[in-house]
Amino acid sequence: MAGRINDEDVKAVRDAVPIDAVVSEYLQLRNAGGGNLKGLCPFHDEKSPSFQVSPSKGFFHCFGCQEGGDTITFVMKIDHLTFSEAVERLAGQAGITLRYEEGGYNPSHQRGERIRLVEAHKIAAQFYVDQLESPEAEIGRKFLAERGFDQAAAAHFGVGYSPAGWDHLTRFLRGKGFTDKELTLSGLSQEGRRGPIDRFRGRLMWPIRDIGGEVVGFGARRLREDDNGPKYLNTPETPIYKKSQVLYGIDLAKKEIAKSSRAVVVEGYTDVMACHLAGVTTAIATCGTAFGGDHIKILRRLLMDNGSARVIFTFDGDAAGQKAALRAFEDDQKFAAETYIAIAPDNMDPCDLRLVKGDEAVADLVEPRTPLFEFALRQIVSRYDLETPAGRAAALDEAAPVVARIKNSASQHEVAVQLAGMLGILDTQFVVKRVAQLARWARDRGGKGPAPARGGAPSMAAAAPATPGFGGPALTLRNPVYATERELLKLALQHPHLVSPAFDAYGIDEFTAAPYAAVRQAVLEAGGAEQGVQDPQAYLVAVREAAPDDAVRAMVTELAVEAIHRKTVDEAYAGEQLVWVRRRAVDRRIRDVQGTLTRLGNGGDPAQLAAVQNELWVLQQYGQALRERGAEAL
Repeated sequence: MAGRINDEDVKAVRDAVPIDAVVSEYLQLRNAGGGNLKGLCPFHDEKSPSFQVSPSKGFFHCFGCQEGGDTITFVMKIDHLTFSEAVERLAGQAGITLRYEEGGYNPSHQRGERIRLVEAHKIAAQFYVDQLESPEAEIGRKFLAERGFDQAAAAHFGVGYSPAGWDHLTRFLRGKGFTDKELTLSGLSQEGRRGPIDRFRGRLMWPIRDIGGEVVGFGARRLREDDNGPKYLNTPETPIYKKSQVLYGIDLAKKEIAKSSRAVVVEGYTDVMACHLAGVTTAIATCGTAFGGDHIKILRRLLMDNGSARVIFTFDGDAAGQKAALRAFEDDQKFAAETYIAIAPDNMDPCDLRLVKGDEAVADLVEPRTPLFEFALRQIVSRYDLETPAGRAAALDEAAPVVARIKNSASQHEVAVQLAGMLGILDTQFVVKRVAQLARWARDRGGKGPAPARGGAPSMAAAAPATPGFGGPALTLRNPVYATERELLKLALQHPHLVSPAFDAYGIDEFTAAPYAAVRQAVLEAGGAEQGVQDPQAYLVAVREAAPDDAVRAMVTELAVEAIHRKTVDEAYAGEQLVWVRRRAVDRRIRDVQGTLTRLGNGGDPAQLAAVQNELWVLQQYGQALRERGAEAL
């Protein structure tokens, strides 16, 4: 057991290291008045800062979770250290040599486990840096140079090289007093046939530091073709390294992130280097894992969750990059910050972009462009055919639950309106109400959302009972659209001479109710209403025989015998029904084309845009003619 640290030395450590300086290494602090500082508590999740620090007293306290104490207590809790380990770390930062009550100076092998592992990594990092100057490391220096990184850049980021031999680092650390057990526990060595060997051999090395600036792991890049390992090999999970809880570059970026309320998340070590060298000093990256909840907690403490904060994700434009972006969007609502996505031209990453187009291009890339929610929704919407009502409905089915997850009601409404534009649905209130309904269902089910249907989203078709024998909503003649379609079909079956030959030019899609569209199809297959002019009885038999099933056959019979809603059935009445059905079909098509124009916006292909605008003009002129001239315009 290590001896007890001298009380005078403990007091000296407390006095030498200001509590606000220590705490600000982990979270952003702001003036709270009365000489105190405040920030988001690192010990529990909160939206508004209840964590306060008193520099004059040397204490911290959270009014939310009641955690509190002095500088040593804070370090113990934040990094899960024992009292002795916390004092030793702070003493090392202050340059204080500690005395121990039992046995004089504490020998290195008696110090706490975490302190020992961190020290091993610190020594290893310098070892790798020194090795980068060796003749063997020429391949590593060439790799860096080809990516635009000179010796100064390598030194700034602590990039090094691991020798290709079996146990160069292992033997070096043994010489510094570290045991084989410590070396394997640290992840710097691994068990070989005859004892520990180096985990990293013949690779370019990036030190991974925690938010406090201490090296806790490494990322190693393959350089040689005969290296059969993965392209990137990271430190395994250890007592001091949890990949889901570290962000590469956070030690360099944290102050600027806190100052500017902005963070840029890139995908790799060289991307972080390229961004920082291009002046984007808020760049960070995950270490071999997807961006997740623990990473968000780190950023939230720095961003203070203020409304002006920005988090910009840069991903490759390929399928993997899009998948990564959608994963990031899953956690979007854990931020109070606005989240954006940036994709470089030609799908280049920041490192390649800097090489090809220079620093200004990198700085321009990470300026907020596309909100992450918009990117995620466009990815969903792009999978559907928005030229058809069914495609738009299906896209809405999948996208609406995504929008419903937005917690801020004002933002949710605004995004719902934008979704309507993406889908080309002119009735924005329909989309807004749909999203609001899903949000209410989610709240009622404890945030779990409505029972899933297609694609995990509640189906719109469930909103109304289906008509027996047919898909789609129930028919009601209180709906003037259905009433008119029904009346026209009755005329086509009972008085074909009044609607022929105009009726036979009507498309199946001009009948919006599924049963009526099926009857129209049967009339078409029977030769059209014009056949009924010559032999009405044979015509009806032919239509019934053309029906695909008993349900449609029953509908044909029903329409053939049902009374027409007019005492005087003549060409004028028939013309009115023909016009009303056609006018509504034209209006629907106009809305579809207007939706297409909305989606194309100003950035669409000029030729395509012109064609759509011309179609819209023709439809509008036809609609105007139907309103003014009636059946004469058919």
